[in-house]
Amino acid sequence: MTITRRRFIGSGATVAAGIAATGLFPAPAVLAQGAPITFRVSSSMPVDPNAAHHVWFELFQKNLKAKAGDRIRLDFFPNSQLGKEADVVQQVIIGSVDMMITGSSIWATAVPELGALDLGFLFDSYTHGAKALDGGVGKTFEAMLAERKGVNVLGWGFHFGARSVYTRNKVGNMAGLKNVKLRVLPAPAFIETFKLMGAVPVPIPVNELYTALQTGVVDGFEHDPATVLSSRFYEVAKFCMRTDHLFSPMICAIGKRGLAKVPANLKEAFLAAAREATVAERAIADTKATGAMKELEKLGVTFTPFPAADRAAIAKPVSDTLYAQFMAQYPATKPVFEAIAKARG
Repeated sequence: MTITRRRFIGSGATVAAGIAATGLFPAPAVLAQGAPITFRVSSSMPVDPNAAHHVWFELFQKNLKAKAGDRIRLDFFPNSQLGKEADVVQQVIIGSVDMMITGSSIWATAVPELGALDLGFLFDSYTHGAKALDGGVGKTFEAMLAERKGVNVLGWGFHFGARSVYTRNKVGNMAGLKNVKLRVLPAPAFIETFKLMGAVPVPIPVNELYTALQTGVVDGFEHDPATVLSSRFYEVAKFCMRTDHLFSPMICAIGKRGLAKVPANLKEAFLAAAREATVAERAIADTKATGAMKELEKLGVTFTPFPAADRAAIAKPVSDTLYAQFMAQYPATKPVFEAIAKARG
């Protein structure tokens, strides 16, 4: 029989454990104390101070270290290392990935009602979004995820700035978007919103976007300024029309099997660490967004305001058509839209 290095190491560990059990030699401290419980955490963003996912993760890790010491270890996998976001959603559900930090939109691939949060011009600002989410909208979606998929939301964070349209060639108004191929997330709400705006939405994974811009597969994309900076998309798209069409929330989610790994005596500390990370991440979002835009301008990105007349012209059909269609298709979201409208006042 061929003895591989892995089998040799595994056999050695077994023998060592057996010897320790006889009391002939003292067990190593790690065996006596127990190895840390490891969690695999996925993100599509890079390790960067302008990446909202990474900032939330760093805050969570710091909080957890303070509350639980070395009992829990978090292994962070940035840049979609564990797969495309839609695939990682399924991995979180079945438990092969423990946690995922991502935009709320991608979870609409599992629970379609969450797509409501990706409809254009739904929120006026992140302040408006926070008021609605914290006022009950978040709990509504959390219940859907937990009941249908066994997934728990650890926190609703913010991305660093509203999403706007970035293009290789300058676009100054909505008419200029006609037939422009824009990369969007593979979520129906994104696709339908940009169809109404005259663009040609192309749903591709974000880790393929840079190359798609280089090769002309797409003419542009829509995203927040900090992600444009951290992912270096400014190198291939130098123009931004500030549509501010979406203040999309960020979800920090953990699967049923992942949450079950947390020891009972550490569960409250684990959840508290996440809550505190979310509060802290939200607090720095505006500063990060403003700083990212200034840095992008230094790097040659030209920002153009979205004409007020165009915003008014598109906001009404989006509301009258897409919101109404969404509520008709998913009646459970009717109180969600009502709560969001009420939070605007």
